[in-house]
Amino acid sequence: MTKAIKLLTALPPPQRGRLMGLAREVSFAEDTRIFEAGGTADRFWVIRSGAVSLTQQVTPHQRVTVAGLGAGDLLGWSWLFPPYRWDFGAEAFSPVRAYEFDAASVLRLCEEEPQLGVILVRTVAEILAHRLETTRGKLLEQYTTRRRGTL
Repeated sequence: MTKAIKLLTALPPPQRGRLMGLAREVSFAEDTRIFEAGGTADRFWVIRSGAVSLTQQVTPHQRVTVAGLGAGDLLGWSWLFPPYRWDFGAEAFSPVRAYEFDAASVLRLCEEEPQLGVILVRTVAEILAHRLETTRGKLLEQYTTRRRGTL
């Protein structure tokens, strides 16, 4: 399995500095819904402290947690890809402090500095690949556990 990638530590210092020039510090109280699946993805966050649950609505009255994120983790990637809608929901599992980035401003910076854009997109892709690999492992584990229970 690949190693978890942290967005800010993966960026070289000059690119990290330019990106951080766009950051705004925010906080979310425990149990705050940060965004909902289907909503407009116009920003993203890097968690400084606390925990966030990524959730999927499975019935009108039931959400399941599909991943947990913590300090250093990227929250939100749908801002990079049309139709710019959240694929999951996110909820603060504990009090959260984060850096918030306006997607339009970051995309403009990436156009102005293509090297930063390439590094940023590559890093986000590595983060997504790791999360997909982790999810795949959890699904396989769940499948084999259920299968053993039916034998």
